[in-house]
Amino acid sequence: MYVVIVYDVGVDRVNKVRSFLREYMNWVQNSVFEGELTRAEFAKVKSRLKELIEENSDHIIFYSSRDRKYLGIENLGTPKADTSNII
Repeated sequence: MYVVIVYDVGVDRVNKVRSFLREYMNWVQNSVFEGELTRAEFAKVKSRLKELIEENSDHIIFYSSRDRKYLGIENLGTPKADTSNII
């Protein structure tokens, strides 16, 4: 499945969240990751993020689709990283 994760977490947790997500997904913009995950990986990512955040003050949004081709994605400006050739 194709997943986009958007997060707003406290300054003291940003690096932990970003470092963890880099293990599974592509960092495309500040506080935004996207990439292909299996259902098991998606469950693991959600579980670990739940451990890393403070649910009273942090917020994470998960957008998922069967495949990237079903998302209407448009860009303006210069992307943070080129993800077109990542396997």
